Amino acid sequence: MLTVAALHHFTRFPDPAALRGPLVDICTAQGVKGSLLLAGEGINGTIAGTRAGIGAVLAHIRAIPGCSDLDWKESPAATMPFGKMKVKLKREIVTMGKPDVDPKARVGHYVAPSDWNALISSPDVAVIDTRNDYEVSIGTFAGAVDPGTRSFSQFPAWWEENKERFHNKRIAMFCTGGIRCEKSTNWLLQQGVTDVFHLKGGILKYLEEVPQDQSLWQGECFVFDQRVSVGHGLVAGNLSSCGACRRPVTPEGRADPAYEEGVCCPACRDEYTPEDRARFRERQRQMKLAEARGEPHLGA
Repeated sequence: MLTVAALHHFTRFPDPAALRGPLVDICTAQGVKGSLLLAGEGINGTIAGTRAGIGAVLAHIRAIPGCSDLDWKESPAATMPFGKMKVKLKREIVTMGKPDVDPKARVGHYVAPSDWNALISSPDVAVIDTRNDYEVSIGTFAGAVDPGTRSFSQFPAWWEENKERFHNKRIAMFCTGGIRCEKSTNWLLQQGVTDVFHLKGGILKYLEEVPQDQSLWQGECFVFDQRVSVGHGLVAGNLSSCGACRRPVTPEGRADPAYEEGVCCPACRDEYTPEDRARFRERQRQMKLAEARGEPHLGA
C-alpha cells in the first residue's frame, strides 16, 4: 500500500527556481512520483510513494524557510497513481489571476470538518463550491451553489455577477484540499464581505474524518491523479478519466455509445477534430502495447 500526500502552503519564496532542483533530487532518490508546483507565493501539489519516501520528501519541504508549518492530507493507494515526477515553476500555485490576492494577509474563518454540518445547515448561510464544473458534477455538499466555472480564474467574475444573490448571507466555501478557498476567501474579504468561512482541510479532510452516516456530502470527490475520485474514508471511487479531455467518466458514461477508451467521452464528443481523435487512438494503442509488455507508458 502506498501513501498519497496532497499538500499546499502559502509563503514567500524569493527564488522558487532555486528550490526546484533539490526537490526533484529528493523525490527521485525516494521513488516518489506526482506533481509539485512552485511559485513566489508558495508550493502546491500531490505526491505518492512509500511511507518512508513520502516522509522524507515532506521533511525536506518543511525544512525550507517559511514551510515549517506545512499541512497536508494523506490517503492510501493500492498502486502508484502517477507515471512520473514533475516539479514545475508557475506564476501562481493555483491560478486566480488576481495579483492583489494575498492569503498570507488574511483569509476567512476556518471551520473544522466536525463543525461543518452545523454551519452549512444554518438558513442564513450560503454554501459555495469553488471547484470547476466537471469536479462539481460528480459530487458536492447538499444545497451547495455551483458557480459553473470551467477554471478557478473565472470565479472573481462570477462573484461580481452574482453577489446580490447573497446579500445578508454568511458565506461558506469549500474546495478539494483547501487551497482555492485560501484565495477565494481573501478575495471576498477584499470585496467587503465580512462573514466568510471555509472548510479547513477541504473535502478530503471532511471525507477522512466525518462518518458516512453523518455526512452531508453527496457523490464522490474528484482528485488530480489516476484514482480520479475518492469517497468516504478516502477510498478510491469507481470513476475513470477520459483520455482526451481528462474529465471524470462514470460507469454510465463508459456505457454511452460516445465513449471510446482513451479517445472520447460523452462530455467531449464535439470538442476535437478527426486528426485529434486519430492521435488519441494511436496513443491508446501504444499504451495497451506497453501494458501487455509490463512496461510503463510515458503518456499514462
